[in-house]
Amino acid sequence: MEYLYMGIIALIVALLFLLYLWKGRGTASKLPRLTTIGLILIVLGIAFSDTGRLISYSFFGIAILLSITDIVIIRKNKERSI
Repeated sequence: MEYLYMGIIALIVALLFLLYLWKGRGTASKLPRLTTIGLILIVLGIAFSDTGRLISYSFFGIAILLSITDIVIIRKNKERSI
């Protein structure tokens, strides 16, 4: 049963990676790099929740730091463009 969960998580990570590589058509645009990496880290945190809290919470913490960094970068770019 454990291999089933790992296979599902690997499939989700692969789909997120393909979504990252896919170039949007029309009004759709691709996800920012930090957002994609943050989503992958959240999935990894869920996947490794059985191995130990330190590993799982480390993945969650890094994902939060990346999302905050992404927000700051996007705001700075919007201020410069105005």
